[in-house]
Parts: sequence; structure tokens; C-alpha cells
Amino acid sequence: MNKKLLAALLMSTALLATACGDDEEEEESGDVEGCEHLQEGPAVALTATTTGTPPAVGNDHRRYDVTLVDGTGGKTGSVSFAAAEATDYVFFTNVDVPLVIRNSSGTVVDVEEHTTSSAECADIKGRYVVPLTVGTHTLTFGPTSTATVSLVIEESSHEGHDHEE
Repeated sequence: MNKKLLAALLMSTALLATACGDDEEEEESGDVEGCEHLQEGPAVALTATTTGTPPAVGNDHRRYDVTLVDGTGGKTGSVSFAAAEATDYVFFTNVDVPLVIRNSSGTVVDVEEHTTSSAECADIKGRYVVPLTVGTHTLTFGPTSTATVSLVIEESSHEGHDHEE
């Protein structure tokens, strides 16, 4: 009996050690969480702007349903995001839409990675990984034919991450 218990314990430890060192698993879990909030919310509806102060969005486990406005070449609009720490952020959208992110001085921030799908979630149509500095950034969507974009923001690293619903 003790040998079976010891074997089970060793197998469990080996599986945990393998999973903890797998970067792909961390990325997938981020997609799973982004997907969960895209599908289930909670949702906050707001309208993007093309002038004035854009409405604020956050990485607060919410889905932001952003209504875009008429602009040059289609629907467009901006929202603001205040990054509390300098790290990579993942911006999930439910549609493939152009996204430009500018820092507080107006400089375009380079997107580190952009995909239009996720193996973990069919609802993810846009996934943008962007390194941001501390401060307020402007996210501009479009131009697109889509009137509303659902947006979820997560920090790229989930170590020490408390999930609140």
C-alpha cells in the first residue's frame, strides 16, 4: 500500500513540475481567462470618442463593450487605459479590428505580438500583446465596419494574480 501511495505522489509531483515550467501553458491560461471575460463579463458599455477625453477602460476582469463612432474610412474611436505597472498587457477583442496604442506623449507603442485567433477560445478574434510603461495610454480602434468591439485587458503574467469576478 505504501509503495502505491509513494508512486502516486511521485507521479503527481512530476506532472506539476512539468506544467509549472511550460510557458505555453501560462499563455493558454491567459487566453482562457480572457475568453471567460469576453463570454461572461461582467460587461461595461461605453462609447469611444474621436475628440476630447476618451472614456477609461481597465484590466479589472471586465469586458468593455465599446461602441465605435463614424469616422474617416468607417467606424472608429478611442478609449484610455491607465497602466499601473510597467509590464506586458494582453488586449483581447471579439473582432479582428485595427488597434493603435499611444503613450501619454502621443508616441505609438509597438505591438509585440498580434494574432487573430486562439486555440483556447473561438471568441478571441484579436489578441494584442503590448509592453506598456506606467501611465495613461490611448487605444484607438478602426477604421472598421464593426459598430461595437468587446475588449478585455489582462496583464501578460499571471504569477501572484488574484482572480475576482
